[in-house]
Amino acid sequence: MHEKSIKFWGVTVGILGAVSVALGAFAAHTLRDLVEPSRLATFQTGVSYMQFHVAGIAAIVLLMLYAGPVPWLRRAAAFQAVGIVLFTGSLTTLTVTGATWLGAVAPIGGVAFIAGWLSVAVFFSQSHLLRKEV
Repeated sequence: MHEKSIKFWGVTVGILGAVSVALGAFAAHTLRDLVEPSRLATFQTGVSYMQFHVAGIAAIVLLMLYAGPVPWLRRAAAFQAVGIVLFTGSLTTLTVTGATWLGAVAPIGGVAFIAGWLSVAVFFSQSHLLRKEV
């Protein structure tokens, strides 16, 4: 079970990382000629947050390799992934389609990002891995 969870999140990191690079390249080479600069900036914000949080999930996977896929780390990875889908997904889709109502979805993704980072904090606050044996 532990290996499957770690493998799942490791594969997820690889896929999300590749998608983030593809989105960045799309913005730089295609989208910049199709949308106004403010909409392009919105797209790039979404991609930047995605890249940062993919790195966060990668760090969580490394913690899982050390500590196992304990509940708070699994929650942290899941919250980060949900944040990517909601925050980045809404901003990139808004930019491409012009559907401004999607801007209301981005804050929900932001809350998921915050919950993910707080889950990491809870993991460390409860972790016995850092205590030295006497």
